[in-house]
Amino acid sequence: MNTPLRRLASVVVVMFLALMLGSTWVQFVTAPDLNADQRNVRTLYREFGTPRGPIVVGGEAIASSVPVDDVFGYQRVYTNGALYGHLTGYYSVVYGRSELERAMNTELNGSADSLFLRRVQDLVTGRQPQGAVVETTVVPALQQAASDALGDQRGAVVALDPRTGAILALVSKPTYDPAVLAPHDQAAVTAAWEALSSDPGKPLMNRALRGDLYPPGSVFKIVTAAAALESGLDPATEIPAPVELDLPLTSTTLPNFGGSACSPTGTQTLADALRISCNTAFGQLGLDVGAEALREQAQAFGFSEELSVPMRVTESSFPAEPDAPQTALSAIGQYEVRVTPLQVAMISAAVANDGVLMRPYSVAAVRSADLEVVDETEPEEMGRSISAETAELLTQMMLGVVDDGTGRTAQIPGVRVAGKSGTAQTGNEQDAHAWFTAFAPADDPRIAVAVVVENGGSLGSEATGGAVAAPIARAVIEAALQ
Repeated sequence: MNTPLRRLASVVVVMFLALMLGSTWVQFVTAPDLNADQRNVRTLYREFGTPRGPIVVGGEAIASSVPVDDVFGYQRVYTNGALYGHLTGYYSVVYGRSELERAMNTELNGSADSLFLRRVQDLVTGRQPQGAVVETTVVPALQQAASDALGDQRGAVVALDPRTGAILALVSKPTYDPAVLAPHDQAAVTAAWEALSSDPGKPLMNRALRGDLYPPGSVFKIVTAAAALESGLDPATEIPAPVELDLPLTSTTLPNFGGSACSPTGTQTLADALRISCNTAFGQLGLDVGAEALREQAQAFGFSEELSVPMRVTESSFPAEPDAPQTALSAIGQYEVRVTPLQVAMISAAVANDGVLMRPYSVAAVRSADLEVVDETEPEEMGRSISAETAELLTQMMLGVVDDGTGRTAQIPGVRVAGKSGTAQTGNEQDAHAWFTAFAPADDPRIAVAVVVENGGSLGSEATGGAVAAPIARAVIEAALQ
């Protein structure tokens, strides 16, 4: 064979090898990603041509698929869509999926590994393939109570069962109805999406789990108090409580809320400092305990932890290397401390559960189309946040907040409620956020709740956590106990 033929043969062989490698790469290596790509029309036709399983709350389907006379075959419909929008998320031909529709997609469309035997049975018997049923942990009465109590104010409410970590309510306001993104009319769906995306209230943002994280303000004082108690202090320990705290390394002082004095003597007990939410006492306490102890305590409550419930959760954070004045501000939940409402609920839940933090979750079980359980969530410990002794001391201190402190509006006749209020400066020209977190009954906790109302809600600059957020928490707790 002469040289030109050998070269031509070599080129042909290389081209065949490249073709085989390329086709192998596409068919085997990248196939899962291509199938999962929401722009893949074949995937859309295949998914929408199969009955997608329902998402269930309290035994009733809040998201389900109905047959339609078009190329897709089925369309998603939502019951009480605005109430559950940030739980279910949307399922759209144009914009794909979010929240549970995304996190549980393979279960809902029937392609999950746990449904393999069901798919084989369908193939053998000739049955129409169907997606699985996703049962959530959310309680309808609590979800409704949280939504009604928050009203038209921007913010979020999260309620947990402290014994298991089950999410009992998850509300984010403003909300939206996923039904407007479900139709197969691309023009109508695009118009609805653009309206939602341009809305200054950001209704698509899940404030309970993600979004622009919040400074926690004084609800973080539970963490600071926990660190102090774990270091050996007790609720009766007298700590400095000046009218203003001189911040080290600066000419700046830290005042109390409204410039008031926490104590006529300049000192008070740790329990009283939490009860009236004394900024200067907790700023000094943060300096005494130290940034490292505060960070470790925050992490023990779940800060910096990657979570999915199974929806993605943004990590809450404590500053990496704060100096002394930054540590004092961090101890009262300011500076660069940032949290989700879920994280704040987890703090109360850990205190309520004798110091043990349970992993939060929103899916109780997955059932096949014939209602056979194929997967069930087992409660899981994330770890011990504080000792049982510290949890008991914190419970008594938080009872003082509600009984005779800044959280009186959370009182429920015949029920002992342990809580903590917070009013968090935003660091800009906007009004402070109002917070409240609590659990009840204190002697046998069944619910832990966190509430944030952005920029003081209806009271604006006059708002405090006790005035605005605590009544919302009380309404959710009352619904749970009824």
